Amino acid sequence: MVKKRKVTIPVTASTGNVFADMGLPEAEEELTKAQLASHIRQIIKRARLTQVAAAALMGIDQPKVSALLNGRLTNFSGDRLMRLLTALGHDVEIMVKTKPRSRSHGRVRVVGEAHV
Repeated sequence: MVKKRKVTIPVTASTGNVFADMGLPEAEEELTKAQLASHIRQIIKRARLTQVAAAALMGIDQPKVSALLNGRLTNFSGDRLMRLLTALGHDVEIMVKTKPRSRSHGRVRVVGEAHV
């Protein structure tokens, strides 16, 4: 019988932001854009919209909807994604508050309603 060696794989705890974990510049902005895009994807899916129909509602062309749904967000700012959410009939609220003492700096977070 051959003994199997245990292989130890190093694991690093996430900061909660995969973009920061990867060392990307503007990590917080990238996470915010990804979260906003995720809400847009969920809305389009729940409404069973085609890309063409979603494009018409949002006032953009279908290739841009395709890029958005596939996570290609380079040409989308956070502001533009918020405008697309409002075009889809959703409110976007921005709250500014004091950060807790436990953190060294403020952060941006996207919080949405839970949809089942």
